[in-house]
Amino acid sequence: MFIDHLTEDGTAHSHSLSEKIYQALRSDILAGHYKDGEELRENTLAKVYGVSRTPVREAIRQLALEGLVETIPNKGAFVNNIHLKDIKDVYAMRSRLEGLAARWAAEKMSDRQIEALEEILYMSEYYRKKALWEQVYMCDNKFHEMFYEGSGSSMLEHVLKMFHEYVQQLRKTNLTDEKRAEASFKEHQAMVDAIKARKPDEAERLATRHIQKTLENWMARHPDQTA
Repeated sequence: MFIDHLTEDGTAHSHSLSEKIYQALRSDILAGHYKDGEELRENTLAKVYGVSRTPVREAIRQLALEGLVETIPNKGAFVNNIHLKDIKDVYAMRSRLEGLAARWAAEKMSDRQIEALEEILYMSEYYRKKALWEQVYMCDNKFHEMFYEGSGSSMLEHVLKMFHEYVQQLRKTNLTDEKRAEASFKEHQAMVDAIKARKPDEAERLATRHIQKTLENWMARHPDQTA
């Protein structure tokens, strides 16, 4: 919930509020809270987020530029969810870029960061064995974000975080599959071992393959969506 209190000229605060609504609405769309093709009504969203229509309108405009919303003249704005081709494209790009992030992490990551990565891995396995899937998912987020940061490139970190969020529903589905969750843990462990041993070639290969396996697993479990 956001409260729309603007400054006298209505500029700086208005801009930051629009950004908050954009992030909130974007996250809700990617989390599947809105169905593909569902209309986004400014009045309704303004009530949901507790703001005026202005920041909602700006957020919808941004999401349209991003491709997550389609605006049709004289009709309205409609959700344009991620489709199979988008998923494949994101994973193709992620596999290359995560490999690069792992390579740079093996070269640049501090010992303290590697220790933090190992701690996240330990907690992930603890939650997996207890079948606490939401916590497993949160640990997976932290794990990837930590080694994105460890790459030492803010630009690469930003792009990968965006891709990571784009496919959050797919990732959640995979991580509730016990076999895939176990395999993912082992793949993460191998990546950490390579990063810790300062083996950039091996870290890149393992990270690239990890992302490819994630998509392969999802497609194998959803043949109706991949035909």
